[in-house]
Amino acid sequence: MTASAEFPVPERPDGWLSGDEIAQVRRSMPIVYVDAIPVRVDDSGDVIAVGLLLRVTREGVMSRALISGRVMYHERVRDALVRHIEKDLGPVALPQIPASPQPFTVAEYFPTPGVTAYHDPRQHAVSLAYVVPVLGDCLPQHDAIDLAWLTPEEACAEQVQVEMNGGQGVLLRQAMAHVGRL
Repeated sequence: MTASAEFPVPERPDGWLSGDEIAQVRRSMPIVYVDAIPVRVDDSGDVIAVGLLLRVTREGVMSRALISGRVMYHERVRDALVRHIEKDLGPVALPQIPASPQPFTVAEYFPTPGVTAYHDPRQHAVSLAYVVPVLGDCLPQHDAIDLAWLTPEEACAEQVQVEMNGGQGVLLRQAMAHVGRL
C-alpha cells in the first residue's frame, strides 16, 4: 500500500523503530528492557500468587513467560512497566508501581549462551527486573495465550521452571527470594 492524501501511512509512535532499524541496533549495542513479575499480595503485602503467561515461541513451542519489553526512547521506566503490563494483562490490570521504582536485579541477556544465566539469541539486552503487584482483572492479551496464577512455590517448582526460556526461570526464582518466598 502506498501513501496518499486519502490513505496516509500511519506514523510510528515516537521512539519506535522499524523492523530493519531495531535489527541494526540489536547488532550494534545493548538495549534496555524491563522484566515484570506480576504478583497478587495479601493485606499484609506478602506475595500469595505469581502470574505467568503462556506463549508460543518462534519455534512453535509453548512456554511460560514473564512480562518483558523494551524501554522506548524518552520513556520513563515506570511508564514502560505500565505499558508492558497493560499490553500483556489488559488495561484494567491496575499495576502498583512504587513512587520510586527500584529493580530487584539487573539481568544481562546475551546472544551467546552461557555468558550469564540469561540468553536471548537476538541481542544483548540489559533488563531491569521488578516484582509488581497488580490489583485489577488480568486477562492474557497481545500474543499471550493464557495467564496462570500460581503460588510462589508452584511457580518455582522444577516442572514450571523447565517450561521457561532464556533464563526467565532463574529470574523468577530470584524475584521470589527477593520477596522472601523462596
